[in-house]
Amino acid sequence: MKKGILAKKVGMTQVFDEMGRAIPVTIMEAGPCTVISKRLPEKDGYRALQVGFKPVKENRLNSPQRGHFKNAGVDPLKYVRELRLDDGAADYEVGQEIKADIFAPGEYVDVTGISKGKGFAGSIKRHGHSRGAMTHGSRYHRGPGSLGGVDAARVFKGHALPGRMGGERVTVQKLKVIKADPEKNILLVKGAVPGPRGSLLIVKNSVKVS
Repeated sequence: MKKGILAKKVGMTQVFDEMGRAIPVTIMEAGPCTVISKRLPEKDGYRALQVGFKPVKENRLNSPQRGHFKNAGVDPLKYVRELRLDDGAADYEVGQEIKADIFAPGEYVDVTGISKGKGFAGSIKRHGHSRGAMTHGSRYHRGPGSLGGVDAARVFKGHALPGRMGGERVTVQKLKVIKADPEKNILLVKGAVPGPRGSLLIVKNSVKVS
């Protein structure tokens, strides 16, 4: 990854291109993010930037967190994440801001977030299984089906069964940037991204586009 930014999901809408076609877009509040510290191969064994997003009152942080921001010489921030870099870490300095204009319209990005939690779900909703017949006295409708184990007398690992659904780290790849506005800190990408409104997202340039 050569560049990235933290963002907050605002919601979805649609915009129209020059041909009048409707394009479904997700609106994200992207940055400004502040560089808090740098990870370099000589010291840490890898390249990364530690960035913060969204100002927060100092009394909402514990003592180690306040000390970390004080040592960096930056104002307290609510979210702190590391963005791994293949190169380019040397291009940023501690205290420097990263804004939405690092991405240009037409570029492709990968967006990572925590998906919406669905609670406990059956195998039909969770894994897309087919249901049984609903008529003719089948008496089997939305069950999980055969569990497979015979001699072992146990359920083998990896079987698609009912369970907790959602609330997982998900990355949607190769979303096209429609608009980037550094003045309003707005980034519009074509399509949907993980998570509910107001959730934290990590936006980085797509690994599938050279």
